[in-house]
Amino acid sequence: MTTVDRTQVFLLPDLGEGLAEAEIVEWRVAVGDIVTVDQSVVEVETAKAVVDVPCPYAGRVVTLHGAAGETRPVGQPLITIAPPDGDGGEPAGHATYREEERAGSGNVLIGYGTGHGGTGRRRRRPRLAIAPEPPAVAPAATPAVALALAPAAGTGTGSALVISPIVRRLAREHGIDPATLRGTGPGGVVRRADVEAALAAPATPPAPAPRLAPVPARPEPARSAGDEDLVIPLTGIRKAIADKLSRSRREIPEVTIWVDADATALVQTRRAINAATPDQPVSILALLARICLSGLRRFPQLNARVDTEGQRIVQSRGVHLGIAAQTDRGLVVPVLRDAQLLTTRELSVALAETTTAARAGALPPARLTGGTFTLNNYGVFGVDGSTPIINHPEAALLGVGRIVDKPWVVDGQLAVRKVTQLSLTFDHRVCDGAVAGGFLRHVADCVEQPALLVANV
Repeated sequence: MTTVDRTQVFLLPDLGEGLAEAEIVEWRVAVGDIVTVDQSVVEVETAKAVVDVPCPYAGRVVTLHGAAGETRPVGQPLITIAPPDGDGGEPAGHATYREEERAGSGNVLIGYGTGHGGTGRRRRRPRLAIAPEPPAVAPAATPAVALALAPAAGTGTGSALVISPIVRRLAREHGIDPATLRGTGPGGVVRRADVEAALAAPATPPAPAPRLAPVPARPEPARSAGDEDLVIPLTGIRKAIADKLSRSRREIPEVTIWVDADATALVQTRRAINAATPDQPVSILALLARICLSGLRRFPQLNARVDTEGQRIVQSRGVHLGIAAQTDRGLVVPVLRDAQLLTTRELSVALAETTTAARAGALPPARLTGGTFTLNNYGVFGVDGSTPIINHPEAALLGVGRIVDKPWVVDGQLAVRKVTQLSLTFDHRVCDGAVAGGFLRHVADCVEQPALLVANV
């Protein structure tokens, strides 16, 4: 009797912004779980953000295509779903095999599945425990069981047990033969920690030459586990940041200019606004954003990008203001599109909501690209100045240092004022020093005399 395969395979969807792949962070479901339509089944990390992916099918989870830490291309299988009644068109042997897998029979090693299907491999959740190696393989063992009990391919001696693909890849990238390692996992399985320990272990020094009067060797200090180097993979958002900053340094002939400004009047203006409308407070960052928008209206050359392929400079009609925000996953630059259309209070609300969502990792990839000018308030870290790197492919970035009490000359008299340092990094291809200096001077004048903004709002 012919069975009908009623399983449905959900492919990794297009996550937007030209992203071609995503790394699996954590599976929300396990093989055998029942899922509903639009239930989040996996958390993935792209070059832009961490995203929860919902499944459009309802039923029982049959296969998870990929393990945590693995990168999956867009359009490739992500999860296979069967009808919840179990009528998925599978042969009885396969159904029994999966029941044993969910019951923890120990017949399947982490990283491998039943051996059938398009890819020939199915990965298990990395949090499941690895079962000890059975003493012998029964003659009637299934191909998947035999694979799980076999030694790692290419080890030569066959002394190392099969390890997970992630561990195998890590060993291969560093030229380590798993057969030479002593596995600390159950049943002698080689784990990732074993590979990392081998990488951190110092090379064996050559034996000293014999001497007439040997001097007792000084014992090496004992090393604890905390003394080992920490290896952090350059993936996801961190890799995207590294690529963008490196490209900016390679392609953009950038120049940084700076000036100190008396921000006393700016602080007083903010205090007066918030005293008049305490239910609608305005932040210093919102006032600085308003000043930047005023400057870009006067000097639109900085609200631009260089099209290297077309050999042209493209000035943007709207100001898509990027705000540098530090998150647990790294530096991101969420964008406020058409920021010039917002009032100062609307800017304040939008900035607060956007930075909060960015730190929570809740912004979609589309909100993290397309900026035309960036504002970076690194003063929140307690520093005065910086030479920031331009957020490629933009043409300019304004950095603001901390506002701190300093001696300042006012009308020929020394006084204590609120002083900040403003720095502008710009692409010298889009303008010369006169334009850049004019923009920075306008920003500084507005910081010192906020009343100048009235003429441009």
